[in-house]
Amino acid sequence: MDKHYNVLFLCTGNSARSIFAEALLNHRGAKSFRAFSAGSHPTGQVNPHALAQLRAVGLPTEAYRSKSWDEFARPNAPRMDFVFTVCDSAAAELCPVWPGQPITAHWGVPDPAAVKGSPEEIQRAFRDAFITLSRRIDLFLSLPLASLDLLAVKKEVDRIGRER
Repeated sequence: MDKHYNVLFLCTGNSARSIFAEALLNHRGAKSFRAFSAGSHPTGQVNPHALAQLRAVGLPTEAYRSKSWDEFARPNAPRMDFVFTVCDSAAAELCPVWPGQPITAHWGVPDPAAVKGSPEEIQRAFRDAFITLSRRIDLFLSLPLASLDLLAVKKEVDRIGRER
């Protein structure tokens, strides 16, 4: 049986970028991965523009909610194999200690929720963030995780975070 990996995507508000990454990995990597997302200071709701972007590409939106990373630091939480920050604010914060020493990397993406402008400019910002994360998820899914040692996996997930 193939190994199943748990992946946690972190952002400050857990309203857009981390939700995109969770949705993409759960959709594309369902056979081998289970993705989760959380925030250091969750907004309490998924951004409506993020939900619109997910619907635009045919991904479900019902299961997603903005939640604290504290949910994943509890003793009964799923054990993570990977933890990725997708915003610069969360990457700079003191994160909880994750049991099992998961592989971590920073996959920073500009915050589409911070964009001010016309509806088209805002939609483009959400689409651009989604596309960047989509590319990174595809690169991550292409890694031969079973045949790489931990140091090689760490090097590769760090490299993916530099991809645009």
